Amino acid sequence: MGAFGGGLGGNGEVCGAVVGALGVLGLRFGRGREEEKEDSKMNSCAKEVLQKFREIVKNHGGISCREITGVDWKDRDQARAFYKSEKITECRSIVGDTARMVGELLERETLTP
Repeated sequence: MGAFGGGLGGNGEVCGAVVGALGVLGLRFGRGREEEKEDSKMNSCAKEVLQKFREIVKNHGGISCREITGVDWKDRDQARAFYKSEKITECRSIVGDTARMVGELLERETLTP
């Protein structure tokens, strides 16, 4: 999962926390075999995850790592400075909040027929 960091491999793209959350939904509600159907809950849960993630990062200007952190990940000095700053704490908080949110969603959907 380390390749999700820094906006997908240090490219500043979509935050890896939300990509990971959507990946978890795919594992839970996706098809295990080609002949199986995807669980109908997958798309509605994905929509909910994106909506709630946007709320988590609402004060950061978007859902890309570049927008959230304010770092140009291709600039090695900016990337190094980020890991030495307090911004890393905010990033970890976003990751934790996203993991908690998707966990709660899965718990709720697993208990709901």
